[in-house]
Amino acid sequence: MKNFFEKRYIQVILLLAMFVLGYFIGQTNNDSLGQIKLNHTESPEWQLKTEELKKEVDMSLFWDTWQLLKEKYVDSNELDEQDMIYGAIKGMVNSLNDPYSLFMTPEETMQFLQDMEGSFEGIGAEVGIRGGVLTIIAPLRGMPAEKAGLRAGDKVIKVDETLTADLTLDQAVRLIRGPRGTQVVLTVVRTDNGLDTHEIIITRAKIDIPSVEWEIKQGNIAYISLSQFSEDTEKEFKKISKNIINSNANKIILDLRNNPGGYLNVAIDLAGYFLPKDYLVVTEDYGGKIENLEHKTSGKGELQNYDIVILINQGSASASEILAGAIQEHRGVKLIGKKTFGKGSVQELSSLKNDSALRVTVAKWLLPSGINIHEQGIDPDIEIEITPDDYDKNKDPQLEKAINILQSMDK
Repeated sequence: MKNFFEKRYIQVILLLAMFVLGYFIGQTNNDSLGQIKLNHTESPEWQLKTEELKKEVDMSLFWDTWQLLKEKYVDSNELDEQDMIYGAIKGMVNSLNDPYSLFMTPEETMQFLQDMEGSFEGIGAEVGIRGGVLTIIAPLRGMPAEKAGLRAGDKVIKVDETLTADLTLDQAVRLIRGPRGTQVVLTVVRTDNGLDTHEIIITRAKIDIPSVEWEIKQGNIAYISLSQFSEDTEKEFKKISKNIINSNANKIILDLRNNPGGYLNVAIDLAGYFLPKDYLVVTEDYGGKIENLEHKTSGKGELQNYDIVILINQGSASASEILAGAIQEHRGVKLIGKKTFGKGSVQELSSLKNDSALRVTVAKWLLPSGINIHEQGIDPDIEIEITPDDYDKNKDPQLEKAINILQSMDK
């Protein structure tokens, strides 16, 4: 496992910014941790700090409880001491009340790292914890979850027959995932429909979707749909930008709806197409522990002179919020749709003994103005709801509004 950590170090350190713990339920887990940084805990300096801490902290209550369990528990001969230790550590991390900080057993660590290696099978949706409730952040376009009718903002109260109230996010993810061709039933509460519950049956599949697509609308509007920020997104976007420049388009709609994020460095690279060089995109705030880290554009601003509007909704999270917020603040562009999810923290991944690991929140990211939108989201300039009737009639009033705004600029 240690070699596996070392192998993944270069890739993990790449400022990954997908929605933390909001796994693609059937898609490459390019972050799940906002920005992940890998840290090792075997240096002499770290061991010295640990020894000093042991001298300062009274652990007698822990050991008293340990001994009582060993002596009094009715099936004490069946106790697994390693599981008891893992359970105690998980309880300690859970006391932070931070859904993005998590202790992982060796098995969970291996699964997490393997998820980062490539695609897998599932329903094709991003999930997270919001207000203590398992929530659909974004059903991915064209994937089983979207086809079955799952929507961003749906509150998942049951997975098959298991209530989600007492599940960790990782536990819920493991229940929802599964081999292609099998089915899972999600019981959801949809707040825009009178708190009615819905049972949604989803047939799992292999998830493989393009991260960026484009087309010309109304003869001169380039519509760009970004579903995530993957390793190949910038390369594909570069090709698309050339096609746009060589087309009749002089306006752009950037659709970031239901985009749960991805690699932070890719979001920064894409900002460089819409903004001049050396413009601040995002700042990492470490709460005074270390100096803040600023990320600026390094591109040529190929699309900076195009009129643009951006589509967002409650499924826009993390890296997509960074991109939308940076372009809005620097260029004053209109954001259309619904308030974004609000994911603005940075996690560090540390390898521990026995191949276990710890993910812990170490910083917050800030928009260029200094605003932290964690759990607040970004408000649209023009708020437009997509109603159940719109869904049924396959209408998109948010996109229609974006087209109308851009067309009005010619008058």
